[in-house]
Amino acid sequence: MSPTNTFHDQNAETSTLTNPTLVLNCGSSSIKYALISEDESTRITGLAENLGLDTARIKHTTLNNEKLEIPISGGRHKLALQKILELLEQYHFVAVGHRVVHGGREYSEAVRVDEHVLSEVKRLKILAPLHNPAHALGIEAVQAIYPNVPQVVVFDTAFHQTMPPVAYRYPIPKALFDEHRIRRYGFHGTSHAYVSERASDITDTKGTHGWLTAHLGNGCSATAVYDGKSLDTSMGLTPLEGLMMGTRSGDVDPSLHMHLKRQLDMSLEDIDAMLNHESGLMGVSGLSNDLRTVEQAANEGHADAMLAVEMFCYRVGKYLAGLSCALPEFTGIVFTGGIGENSATTRNRILEVMRHFGIKVDAAKNAKLVGGNEGSIHAEDSSIELWVVPTDEECRIAQETRAALNLA
Repeated sequence: MSPTNTFHDQNAETSTLTNPTLVLNCGSSSIKYALISEDESTRITGLAENLGLDTARIKHTTLNNEKLEIPISGGRHKLALQKILELLEQYHFVAVGHRVVHGGREYSEAVRVDEHVLSEVKRLKILAPLHNPAHALGIEAVQAIYPNVPQVVVFDTAFHQTMPPVAYRYPIPKALFDEHRIRRYGFHGTSHAYVSERASDITDTKGTHGWLTAHLGNGCSATAVYDGKSLDTSMGLTPLEGLMMGTRSGDVDPSLHMHLKRQLDMSLEDIDAMLNHESGLMGVSGLSNDLRTVEQAANEGHADAMLAVEMFCYRVGKYLAGLSCALPEFTGIVFTGGIGENSATTRNRILEVMRHFGIKVDAAKNAKLVGGNEGSIHAEDSSIELWVVPTDEECRIAQETRAALNLA
């Protein structure tokens, strides 16, 4: 049954949105989407947010860059997906690609959805309880309305399946790995894949490239990529491991849980919530998870904000230095994500932490590269290259979707 069409882009017939792929990213309380043309030159984008609340709404940007806001008070994932599909029905998308957070160790590439794949996405909720169920809802919603449109799942973890055991194993009893899949998986895979490939396209350095990619936003991770393959990354079994983030702590002593239980009688659930939602920049500054707000307060002399910024940059720099050990050759560092793309001062502070590497920043280039612009920020005599590359996870998901269906 086809949905009722409630919106029409008056100039759709003159567009170049040919054979588009729909990309869906269903989160626990939001759905991000993009309809991307076959040649990747044109797209429609949108976000359904605050799902389940009275403030639930869809923010939609048309082909002609018109901004629409559609209220869906109290609407949850199913209703939001129905409305999104109605908005896009006229464009006759040829495939749907879903971002799925966790593919376990079973999936090392994007795969076409069938009953088995859908059941695996659901089963793997044990590793991503907030995300995989929402991804499954998205798949089922499209199946119900467009049963003949092929769907593909693109796993956040798939890119990191090239890590060797020395990088992905934890030093814990082997039975936990063999029987319960306890290992490091890594996340933000589509972003690290996209920006490392893009950096290899735009560099003048010949041969095989070794990049450290720093995806820095509210969620943060870093990856060592050599010859297009992930060799090590900062996130682990869950997205909590690794760098300090907006509200996530990153690495802490594993015995912290036991200590807090003994001293404060905190439950495991309360400790988990604290480390994921009340820590990071938010926890240290006591102000915000947004680095812009924290930096402003730091510049005004707020002591906790100053420490939060210093800790964030120190921990990123320290992690990048460590991950360089995974690279047979070190071509350079690629910054991406909301912070990585837009904060020149943060990039500079991070690189100052790596002062023993002979890295030299071109201050003028660094200051200019904000607002989603791409380019290099290294000086001519720098030991390695430094790039800012805006990530485009939706484009990468669309590419992998078409490749999985042999549409590329």
